[in-house]
Order: sequence, then C-alpha cells, then structure tokens
Amino acid sequence: MTWLQRHRVRHYVGNSIWILPVLGMVAALGAVRLLNWVDAAMGWRSGFHPEAARTVLGTLSSSMFTLIVFVSSALLVAVQLASAQLTPRVIAIVFKDPVTKFSLAAFVFAFTFTLAALVRIEDSVPLVTSSVAAYGCVASLGVFLYLIDHMGKALRPSGAARSVASLGRRVIESVYPRRLAESPDTSPDSADVPGGEPSDTITSPTDGVVLAFDVRGLVSLAERADCVIELVPQVGDFVATKDALFRVFRGGATLPAGELRGSVALGQERTLEQDPAFAFRILVDMASKGLSPAINDPTTAVLALDQIHHLLRTVGARHLDDGRMRDAAGRLRLVYRTPDWADFVHLAVTEIRHFGAASIQVARRLRAMLEDLIAGLPEERAALLRPELALLHRSAERSFPDPEDQALADISDVQGVGGKYGQGRPSLQVNQATLR
Repeated sequence: MTWLQRHRVRHYVGNSIWILPVLGMVAALGAVRLLNWVDAAMGWRSGFHPEAARTVLGTLSSSMFTLIVFVSSALLVAVQLASAQLTPRVIAIVFKDPVTKFSLAAFVFAFTFTLAALVRIEDSVPLVTSSVAAYGCVASLGVFLYLIDHMGKALRPSGAARSVASLGRRVIESVYPRRLAESPDTSPDSADVPGGEPSDTITSPTDGVVLAFDVRGLVSLAERADCVIELVPQVGDFVATKDALFRVFRGGATLPAGELRGSVALGQERTLEQDPAFAFRILVDMASKGLSPAINDPTTAVLALDQIHHLLRTVGARHLDDGRMRDAAGRLRLVYRTPDWADFVHLAVTEIRHFGAASIQVARRLRAMLEDLIAGLPEERAALLRPELALLHRSAERSFPDPEDQALADISDVQGVGGKYGQGRPSLQVNQATLR
C-alpha cells in the first residue's frame, strides 16, 4: 500500500462517523451467536415466559431504533446551529469526536443485539442472551444522557474553542518538535535555494486542498534521481487541475511523475494533520463571527483569544520549519513552503483587531495577549509583536473619540472588561515614534 493510499484510508476512517456503528452491528451479531451457544451448552434458561420476553425485547428494540433516529437527527441539527453561530469548520471536528462515535456504536450494538436475541426466543428464553439484551438497552440510556451532556458542553463557544486549541497544540508539537530553548536557531543558507529554470514541472491531476505530503518519500525520490524537488503549494492551499504541483531542479530526468503525485494528498477542505495554521484559522473565524453585526457577541471573540493566546505562545517557543529537507549526506533534496512567525502573528491578530476595533473588550484582551507574549517570548519573537501593539493603540485612537474610552481600551485585561490585569502592573511602553 502506497503512502497516499494509507493516508486516504486513515483520513476516511478518522472522519467517518458510520464505520464504528457498523462494526458495532457486526459485533452484536457475533455476540448473540456466541452467548446463545453458551446458553444452549450450559442449559441456562430464564424463568420468564417466552411471550413476555418477546413483548419486552420487541418494545426495547423498537425504542432503540427510535433513539438512534432521534440522536442522529438532533446531532445534525445541533451541529448546523453551532456552525452557524461559530464557524462551519467545527463540523468536521464534531464528527471526529470519539464520544459521538462510541455513543452511536453503543446504540446500534444494543438495537442489533436485542433484535437478534428476539428471533432466537422459541419455547424457552436464553438466560444470558436475554439479560444482555435487556440490560444493554438500559445501559444505552446512560450513554444517551452522557452524550447529551457532552455535546451540550462541546458545542458551546468555550468548548469548541478548547477542542480546536487542543488539536492545534498537538499538531504544533508534532510539526515543530524542537523548542527554542533546546538548541540555537540556525538560519538557512540562501545559496542552497534552487534557482534558475526548473528541468521539469509536474502538474496536479485533480483539484483540491493540499492536506499533507510525504516528506520522507519525496526526499527518497529526489535522492534516487539526484535532484532537488520543490513542492509548489503550501499545505492548506487550494490547487486546481493542471496547476503546478512540483518543480524539479538540478536533474531528475528519471523522476517518475506518478510517484511524485502520489506523495501529496488532496481533499475537499483543510485539516489539522500537517497544518498548524488551520487551528488559528478556525479560532479567528469563531472570533470574527462573534464580532459580526448580525451576532454581536464580543465575549465569544475573547474566548477565542484565550486559546489563540496560548497557541501563539506555543508556536513562539519553538523552532519553525525552514521548508528544506536534506539527505543523509547533507545535500538539499526537498523545498516546500511553510508558515513563518510573521504568518502566525498576522493570522492571529489582524482580522480580530480589524473586526473588533469598536469593542473595548476585544481591544483590552488583545493588548493583554500581546504584552504577555512580548514579556514571555524571546526577543527574536517579541520584535514582531511590538508593531502589532502600536497598531492596536492607533486603532483605539481612531475607534474611540473620547479620551476616557481610549484610556480604557489601552488597559490590558485578560477578561476583556472586568479583570484586574492592567491594575498595578506597568503597561509596556510603546515607542511614540512608532505610534506616529
């Protein structure tokens, strides 16, 4: 199986909500056969009358089917409402939720098991099989209540932002494993960048968003063909049919185009697999939706900023990828585009500052984030944050004509409005020349 095939299987299984319930159905049929054989071998029979058992199990099975339909319909409605309130990008995260998948699998298992146990009741009632069927339906009620509680928390703005940030931290630690404190930063050699006309250009056979690519496989291909491969689009970029997918430099006459294309996975929409910037994108979209005139909920923007703050700190404390991979001999083999620190900062701050310019709550929370990051990150990271602080100050001057409101907007407050972060703590001084 190739890397692309493995990726597609992994991606499909991870994002499909039906696979686990179908496996639960198969498991239920196998469990009924096994337990019925045990009952027959051991001679275990229940004291209930067969007709009473049929009535009870028939009622339970029909109730479980109704529960499955109700939960599925309610889940779809809840997800659509949440996506309208927050961002459509949360739908994929909800459908990947293991609690949702397990709950649906438990319901389908109980329904299938009960129905299969019902048809096996003849002149007597199998003890273990009927007991598992009855108590399994009762247990499903507990799972249903837990699912309602879980989804009610997960689809709140705070729950959705927390889930996105948790996934974002995981992918940041995976894509950027080295911390700044562990080793000195090394700037890439500009002379190592391939230049001139490429010897070959490989186009995309289809359209889609770049989800991931096989780094090791591409380095191995370049090493065998003794060339340098450039992946043109960045992870998260949309690629149309016949757009340039790869450019080959310094040889590569024997490079197979099919294997190159098989090293990049395209899909319908961005995922977090190799795209840490997508976590910021989702959180910024949530904040922007909350700041829209139709919703006007700046507190949601503050909740998103709470998570953006910590994600930005996580990124700022790590060595970011330079987009170059070398073989064992140290020769450049693969070049690809990847976001740098400026990209993360602009993505995290610019739109929220723009849409929240008229909100004192958002201005204070943004200031608290920027000042905390300036104080806590190395100077090489903090240098880019000071101009953002100056922009925030000028935005407050334009948005709030009253000096009193300007003074309020220039106070750091991690709660937006109501906290004491800015009291008793000297604010970082912004260079007046920069403000002008």
